[in-house]
Amino acid sequence: MTTPTGVVVPESDGSTGPAGARSTSALGRAVATDALARVDPVGAAATLRETNWRQGYVGPFRRLVEAGLPSEADAVSIARAGLAALHDRMTVVTADGEVPLADVFVEGPAGVERPLHTATVTGTGRARARLSIPMGGTRLEGDALLHQLDDWSDRGILEPSAADAVRTVVAEPERLRLAGQRVVVVGAGAEMGPLRALLDWGADLVGVDLPRPDLWRQLLAIAEHSAGRLTLPVTGGTGTGPELAPGAGADLLHDLPAVADWITGLEGNLVLGNYVYADGATNLRVAMAVDALSVELRRRRGDDVSLAFLATPTDVFAVPPEAVVQATHAYDDTVGLGRLLRPVFRAASGGRLLKRNYAPGSDPGLNDSIVPQQGPNYALAKRLQRWRATVARRDGLGVSLHVAPPTRTRSVLKNRALAAAYAGAHRFGIEVFEPATSNTLMAALLVHDLTSPRPALRPPWQEEADGAVHGGLWRGPYDPRSALGLAVVLGIGGARA
Repeated sequence: MTTPTGVVVPESDGSTGPAGARSTSALGRAVATDALARVDPVGAAATLRETNWRQGYVGPFRRLVEAGLPSEADAVSIARAGLAALHDRMTVVTADGEVPLADVFVEGPAGVERPLHTATVTGTGRARARLSIPMGGTRLEGDALLHQLDDWSDRGILEPSAADAVRTVVAEPERLRLAGQRVVVVGAGAEMGPLRALLDWGADLVGVDLPRPDLWRQLLAIAEHSAGRLTLPVTGGTGTGPELAPGAGADLLHDLPAVADWITGLEGNLVLGNYVYADGATNLRVAMAVDALSVELRRRRGDDVSLAFLATPTDVFAVPPEAVVQATHAYDDTVGLGRLLRPVFRAASGGRLLKRNYAPGSDPGLNDSIVPQQGPNYALAKRLQRWRATVARRDGLGVSLHVAPPTRTRSVLKNRALAAAYAGAHRFGIEVFEPATSNTLMAALLVHDLTSPRPALRPPWQEEADGAVHGGLWRGPYDPRSALGLAVVLGIGGARA
């Protein structure tokens, strides 16, 4: 087996896994245990005893939210402890040996790096004068977009606060240019990222992604034809367009100190937007690399760095009582064949299928939309971003974090079970978005956040619920996992198509 390099999961000391093994399961269990230890010692002990982490992680990840609901202090304590547990354990394998993650920024042990220089592409296109969102082969703007926002809100596809925020951007399109701000899009080529939309609106962006010439040819062509400006790291090459591609990009897992130095030298108020994704354990490693980068940039640049994230809808969230009421009504008002068949499915499954989304009157409700097949590495990579958002707000940084809708991205469609579930989800009140609709809508929410006064601190669960676009998972009649199996069965034909 090839020894990993760059940002890596630590070797186990034998207390939570085979000694010497680099086990993401051992890491995840230890981090969840540490995060719960002060607030919920019983839950921490149960987490530590979980022997089959790949199957049993769902309960502890639910508990990490539940245990923080009684008080804001408890939620913040869990977030700080979880982040500390990760940063204390993750390491970096360099040419000079293995060092703690924080030490990679210290001059000396970082090993050989590619020196990064700056290139800029200024687009020649005209900025879109109004907000428009692609959907169903057309672009919605003006009254058509407002009607769509009303429809999504009425059907419980998004939180009313999300619709209100987008309506503000519709009414004040001058916000779209993000004057005076530079968004650093880490994961510039991500399907869910805002790069294309923000460039179309004339924004000033910084793009960071892997040094893959094919990827950068696409991104540079987008920038050239846009109304915005794209600044990027390069190791070589000249020009202002696609000819830069062979030397463009940087690998966060291996070039983290160089990326930190390069971004530190950029001018202006920066918004570090985290849109990275990778398969398997690499996703956790790169998520930690971006988190370490955010910590280091705050240390170097102070408060002129803000943070932006997209939270996955397939996680555990506390939801407002209004969502509970709508979900309860949807369950009680089910008519036709669904109402007739529901008792049959419930009885045949021992009550596991088509359960209520919440106990009536819950305040807040707890929505558990984790899809176990996505695995504990994905769950931890996304949860650490929520923890960072909670902590950063309390440390005085601006933060934009919104729950993004279920979306037919390439990574989802590669998983046959998830692809089938998404194809059948509409039968249970869940709307699955196309990537272009999702990323433009979420970019509009980012614009709203960056051009609005910073909101007052609230309990973390309320901050996370604000502006959420959950696709109906929060306000539908059924507990999402209790409908997942049926959605897969019903969606198999659609997924194949």
